[in-house]
Amino acid sequence: MGTSNTKISFSKKTAAIRRALLATAAVAVPLPLWAALPTPVAPSTGPPAGDWIGLIQGYIKDGGLVLGLAIAVLGFLWIAYLGFAKFNEARQGKAEWAEVGVLGIVGAIVLIFASYLLTEAAGVI
Repeated sequence: MGTSNTKISFSKKTAAIRRALLATAAVAVPLPLWAALPTPVAPSTGPPAGDWIGLIQGYIKDGGLVLGLAIAVLGFLWIAYLGFAKFNEARQGKAEWAEVGVLGIVGAIVLIFASYLLTEAAGVI
């Protein structure tokens, strides 16, 4: 019974020393790395210095534009996937080649329309 208490207290002391060493290493090691970090890029609207609300609004606007771009990319990938799937079906004889052409034309129109809407939304935001 005495042995188990010694093991427990030894492991508690070891754990305390480990925690202290890890805390010291966590504070001491990253300090030289912080000096090499670049300054954050201001949003595209460029609010005056000290205008935190304008800064947050600018970052939200830029985030909305990136989200719109991501939606456009996903739309392009989806139409490309459908085009490849329809092309594969036409090669196997399950679909006609005219369907591949119609999908290409309609897909191009949808992508152009989506790009137009996203461009107009970027101006409104």
